[in-house]
Amino acid sequence: MRAGRVGLGYDDTMDSWPLLQLNDARVVRDGKTILDIANLAVREGERIAILGPNGAGKSTLLKLLTRDILPLAGDTPAMLLRGREHWDLFEARKLFGVVSDSLQEDYDRKVEVTDAVMSGYFGSVGLYRRADVTPAMRDRVTALMAELEITRLAGQTMNVLSTGEARRVLIARALVFDPPTLVLDEPCDGLDANASYHFLRTLRALLKAGRGLVLITHHIEDIVPEVDRVIMLKNGRVFADGCKDEMLTDERLSALFEIPAQVESRGGVYRLW
Repeated sequence: MRAGRVGLGYDDTMDSWPLLQLNDARVVRDGKTILDIANLAVREGERIAILGPNGAGKSTLLKLLTRDILPLAGDTPAMLLRGREHWDLFEARKLFGVVSDSLQEDYDRKVEVTDAVMSGYFGSVGLYRRADVTPAMRDRVTALMAELEITRLAGQTMNVLSTGEARRVLIARALVFDPPTLVLDEPCDGLDANASYHFLRTLRALLKAGRGLVLITHHIEDIVPEVDRVIMLKNGRVFADGCKDEMLTDERLSALFEIPAQVESRGGVYRLW
């Protein structure tokens, strides 16, 4: 990267910078390093799966993306977004449309579905009474609900929806600003076979428009065919990083999960035995 271009004066219109760049990014909790990324770049439009066992650091990496936590300060910036170190938090979050288990738990309450989608504009859970909702926002929400096939849920509240329905609502919420990258954390957790099938089909349709994806999971079955890069995390560090076909092998997955893994691939979809 070209040092000297880092800072508030960087021109966002330039596309030579990665969407996200981590350099010697360390996160420490209670004196223990729980994430230590030497070098990692995510470019706009990339479709990436971040794969690893429980405790590998996936959730911590997600919180770095959303700026909920920050890496330790060092001599050089540990985290850059589009080449810039300093961002307004609200503006930074427009770069990533995030859907996570914790967000879904926050929405297990009596919030109307339309308000839940609209709240993506304000970074809130539901709408505040004085939220300044514009006609353009309403049109965008209506279009997204139609695209995600959740118009029929308007008027219902989030706490009565199935897990799959609630997840579709939260994807619509994540897309209100049309972010360059969608971030999904364990997207099929809690879904039965039917709901998982329809959810992943919807995700594939969203990716046809060229949107980037960061899919965080410990199940290789969640990795849709459009993903072309897999980053493996283990013990808070990058264990392996490369194209999907080279990463999802018996040898690498056996080492990652410490089991005698056997991988089957059919139509771009992988399964682990």
